[in-house]
Amino acid sequence: MNILDVAQKGKGNNLIKKICCDENFPQKQLMKDIVNGFTVIPININRDLSKPCAIGKGLKTKVNVNIGVSPDSSNLKQELKKLKLSVELGADAVMDLSVGKDIRKIRQKILRNCQVPLGTVPMYEIAVKRDNKIGDITEKDFFQVLIDQAKEGVDFFTIHSGVTKQTVSVMQRSKRLIKMVSRGGAMISKWITLHKKENPFYKRFDEVLDIAKQYDVTLSLGDGMRPGSLADATDNAQISELKVLGKLQKLALKKGVQTMIEGPGHVPIDQIKKNMELEKKYCNGAPFYVLGPLVTDIAPGYDHITSAIGGAIAATYGADFLCYVTPAEHLCLPDINDVRDGLIASKIAAHAADIAKGVKGAINRDIDISKARNARDWKKQFSFALDPEKAFNYRKNSMPSKKDVCSMCGEFCPIKILEK
Repeated sequence: MNILDVAQKGKGNNLIKKICCDENFPQKQLMKDIVNGFTVIPININRDLSKPCAIGKGLKTKVNVNIGVSPDSSNLKQELKKLKLSVELGADAVMDLSVGKDIRKIRQKILRNCQVPLGTVPMYEIAVKRDNKIGDITEKDFFQVLIDQAKEGVDFFTIHSGVTKQTVSVMQRSKRLIKMVSRGGAMISKWITLHKKENPFYKRFDEVLDIAKQYDVTLSLGDGMRPGSLADATDNAQISELKVLGKLQKLALKKGVQTMIEGPGHVPIDQIKKNMELEKKYCNGAPFYVLGPLVTDIAPGYDHITSAIGGAIAATYGADFLCYVTPAEHLCLPDINDVRDGLIASKIAAHAADIAKGVKGAINRDIDISKARNARDWKKQFSFALDPEKAFNYRKNSMPSKKDVCSMCGEFCPIKILEK
């Protein structure tokens, strides 16, 4: 039975009970929010996850990690290491964004080793199967890949249904500095232009919903028109697509398919609140999944920081799901250290926002680590840290003796002075 079906019956199941326990959230309210489309639980009917999660209203802000090979860098062992580290450090979900050779084999291996919800962008495999010859892609290709991935157990799909003839036309007429930065969006935009046909994911959205319903795949309606430059933020192309996605979300909910909406992108700080409000307005309160947003364009090598700043603000004003950004963004495929830095930065942003919006129990961990810090109990401090290993190594390398103070203040530690 699908998650929406269970929620509509109002009785719950073991999965919903586990999530309510993890979130310290009322079961009746969770089921009501699922029925109203405010919350989703991404889990394929063929999967049994040890670490499921719910994304949406009143819950802890969740964080996604992207992994996957590229045409120029294909090392499955390395991607599996990234997956393992991400789950250990508390990633709530993972997306396999592989493009290149053996894409299906790689996904299946990642699926077998992933105990959190796994998402994909099916358009990537559609393009890879045709050697990235967009003109050779048929409408049948679009749906066969959806069926194959759903059968394998993929928990959520990014589907660029909002890239339509109309929104592409708006984008082409715009004065954007960078027309598109979404790979999936660009592929579909080119397909529409070459074939002079409507996007099959939009024209035949009912068929997308049938597949998603059968396997209980959550749809993440992709933002193909997301801005890739601050100068392009909140423009007509972005908003016209957002309105389309809102209409599609209503259709999906009526058909019993869980849906969330993807969002920007590169957005100046002063426009973030407005962007969150527009999504909730046009998309009927559906969960909002944002990439960043990045608050400046001038920090290649540090975009985990530009993203964390934007993510904290976005989640405070309504974003439910943050996609991490690594230091390697805009530059190269991230290595395992980039994954660590990107994930921790995003988790900091999510946690800071949860405190700001009063998520129940969010501040408890901060209180616990503060008590341990006051007692100079280093072992306890590490246990409450987001990255215990890094904190431990700083301590070990700077203060090899068993002193209870740190090397910054030493015996001039203000806590110790006042204690005496």
